[in-house]
Amino acid sequence: MDKVVVITGASAGIGAELAKQLAAKGAKVVLSARRKAELDEVAAKIGQQALAVVADATKRNDVEHLCRSALDGFGRIDVWVNNAGRGISRSIAELTDEDMDSMWRDNMKSVLYGIQAVLPHFKSRNHGQIVNVSSGLSRAPLAPARAAYGAVKSAVNMLSASLRVELRPTHPGIQVTVVLPGVVATDFGRNALGSGVENRSIPGAQPVEAAVKAIVEVIENPKPEAYTSPFIAETIARYQRDPEALEADIASMQR
Repeated sequence: MDKVVVITGASAGIGAELAKQLAAKGAKVVLSARRKAELDEVAAKIGQQALAVVADATKRNDVEHLCRSALDGFGRIDVWVNNAGRGISRSIAELTDEDMDSMWRDNMKSVLYGIQAVLPHFKSRNHGQIVNVSSGLSRAPLAPARAAYGAVKSAVNMLSASLRVELRPTHPGIQVTVVLPGVVATDFGRNALGSGVENRSIPGAQPVEAAVKAIVEVIENPKPEAYTSPFIAETIARYQRDPEALEADIASMQR
């Protein structure tokens, strides 16, 4: 794979595994996260194909620095993956202003900053792919305690779709992809605001390797949208057909 790929949130979980799988296919990867030690460890395992850049995806200046570093290091960017984000486990009745500000900053602003940083480079070439990692929770209320997270991810979906429409007349060579994972066996639950259920303990949690394989596939063969597992795709399809029935099933499990 002759591509240069920037990945935010790459010190662990989906981001780290994505960097490994892409590098194994020959891609050059630019890894970004706030935690230097963990980021350097991932990059060291990959080798010369990897460039580690410490940056906070929720800070515009950091994201612009990441873009410049990728261009300085490899001369171009072919794919930008907005993967950084954070969950929350909190009843809707208990959500605070600070909770909502955090969800918007961590899961929407981080995506917007990535888009705006790389878009001039992509437009100059009429080439590139933006991959925004969303969530199955943006399409169905599968985990009411993570409602605020799912709601902001819904906004990411619409931002992505609108960007596709905006670019189509003038820059048809730029692809915008939304990836929707279900429950993936990472530290996502442990790192969520309010803590909550550990993802790895949830029955049916998808191995991170399998979820990432689906992301690699849409980088190799771009399309507007992809689910990481048949289960989450089928569950969302069921919700679209009969929302009341699925909501009743979910509610019964909350008792």
